[in-house]
Amino acid sequence: MIQRATRSVYVVFILAGVVISSFLSRVPQIRDLLELQPGPLGRLLLMTAIGSLISLPLSGLIVHRLGAARTVTLMAFVGMSGLGLAAVGTEVSVIMVGAGLLFFGFGAGAWDVAMNVEAAAVEQQLDRSIMSRFHAAFSVGTVGGALVGAGANALDIAPIVHLLVVVSVVVVTVPVMCRGFMPAGTDEHEEQQQARSPLVAWTERRTVLIGLFVLCITFAEGTGNDWLGVASIDGYGTSDALGSVAYVVFVVAMTLGRWFGPGTLDRFGRVPVLRVSAACAFVGVVIVVFGPSFGTALVGIVLWGLGTALGFPTGMSAAADDPQYAAGRVSVVATVGYVAFLAGPSLIGFIGDHTGVLRALTLTATVLGLGFMVAGATKPLVPAAGPAPADDVVS
Repeated sequence: MIQRATRSVYVVFILAGVVISSFLSRVPQIRDLLELQPGPLGRLLLMTAIGSLISLPLSGLIVHRLGAARTVTLMAFVGMSGLGLAAVGTEVSVIMVGAGLLFFGFGAGAWDVAMNVEAAAVEQQLDRSIMSRFHAAFSVGTVGGALVGAGANALDIAPIVHLLVVVSVVVVTVPVMCRGFMPAGTDEHEEQQQARSPLVAWTERRTVLIGLFVLCITFAEGTGNDWLGVASIDGYGTSDALGSVAYVVFVVAMTLGRWFGPGTLDRFGRVPVLRVSAACAFVGVVIVVFGPSFGTALVGIVLWGLGTALGFPTGMSAAADDPQYAAGRVSVVATVGYVAFLAGPSLIGFIGDHTGVLRALTLTATVLGLGFMVAGATKPLVPAAGPAPADDVVS
């Protein structure tokens, strides 16, 4: 059963990555179809973040009530309905795209928390580190989705056709995979869930600081995902296809970092590795923004991707250190972290209106500096049988 659950979680993570990158790889073409400038484009992308931020604070309670399998299935349908609406909207109006992205973000946010809760449960049953590998699977999905997106760009396939095919694949596959999840409602899980409300995690200082760290890394990851294609095209004068390649290079670097990162974490510990990672991403951003050529920028993109690779999955692992309170804490960390998806597109778009998108990415380096400073919050926590220690609660 645990082997089946592991395979199912891998597939769900892969599909989540495919969905995100399928949309993001078509952002430059959607921009052209809708004739948007950087500011309006940033506000359009903001709709996805708003949808996620509506669902994320509720995710702990939703998973508590429905279980991870039913939550992922339901939210996949909600998210794909939104993506389908957005795909049709690329041929109709920007308002339809925005509405679709709102529902897409809502579904994607709760889907993300639920699959991470299931991943943590599988990790605990296996009694070995595997969370980063699940997130590597997500990155594999983003690579696959981005490559297909680049191919669709090269073949001049309309975003509406490409995205509706993705929607069809996901709504068929996700329910089948969720049947392989671990059974919900075991005695152990019921006792853990009834111990306290998942909302109590919002009062824990350590949990909130982990969320802040994840916010910083997610800001760097999100601005890379959202803007590297546009920044390459506008800042370095590349073609649309090469703009998609820049995004592919970024997600490939992240995938490699997540696949090989667990060994580094086990050897050197979370805090040192995450601080080095933040510094690596900082250097990468600086090279991308101030490099003399697109070839040099690709080197920076690799460093940027490697530096952000371990931040989000390690933050999830840190939140789930004590399995008794994992669901609530994962929800909090994801919610705080996803604020970056609210701030990132709009801030970069606003600054980009005045400086150009490439120079606007300097803000990402500043945020990474904050991440470097708060990385200590991810120090492993010894699971406790009772309530959280008093010094771990916000007064």
